[in-house]
Amino acid sequence: MQVIPGILESNWETIEEALEKVKTFSNTVHIDLIDGKFSKKKTFLDPQPFSTYTKELFFEAHLMTDNPIEYLEAFAKIGFKRFIGHVEKMPDAAEFVAKGQFLGEVGLALDLSTDIDNIKVPFDDLDVILLMGVTAGASGQEFMPQALEKIKALRARTNIVIEVDGGVNDKNIREIKNAGTNRFVTTSFVFKNIDPIRAYKSLVTLITD
Repeated sequence: MQVIPGILESNWETIEEALEKVKTFSNTVHIDLIDGKFSKKKTFLDPQPFSTYTKELFFEAHLMTDNPIEYLEAFAKIGFKRFIGHVEKMPDAAEFVAKGQFLGEVGLALDLSTDIDNIKVPFDDLDVILLMGVTAGASGQEFMPQALEKIKALRARTNIVIEVDGGVNDKNIREIKNAGTNRFVTTSFVFKNIDPIRAYKSLVTLITD
């Protein structure tokens, strides 16, 4: 079980401020990368500044982009270790997975409305499957209950690590865990809290008690 702080921002200064906070309470961070085509929002997409932090933190890239395979090499080169791409914008999932395996850990992501049958590669080829608890593309949204049924359905098929992103907070994390989730990405619940460390630790306590 793991709670991972997530960062979804459009400028480096805000990302850097968040990373400085993350260093004080987590050794892993989830970076949302959105190209403005997957959704209306566009995040900071330059890999180079992250190199300052990749020796201190384990970086996971959540690629909400057209053809996410195009981003793998650049982010791997500066030290990202896990790559999760959305099947909705992936011309060839098998190719993405093969390249991701070569560069680190690899996973596929499904938006809230995307059925798990859209995963066309063997579960054994993946390190993780990420399920959205909201419609991908913005933080601060409310977790949608229908995501719980998808988590349960996926867990019934496989023992793979299931990661849930979107709307995770102290009111729902236990229910999300009980549905079959192993990893929980939290963005606004932590970073919009006046005490991010306390907010993060409260989630860790809820899944370990």
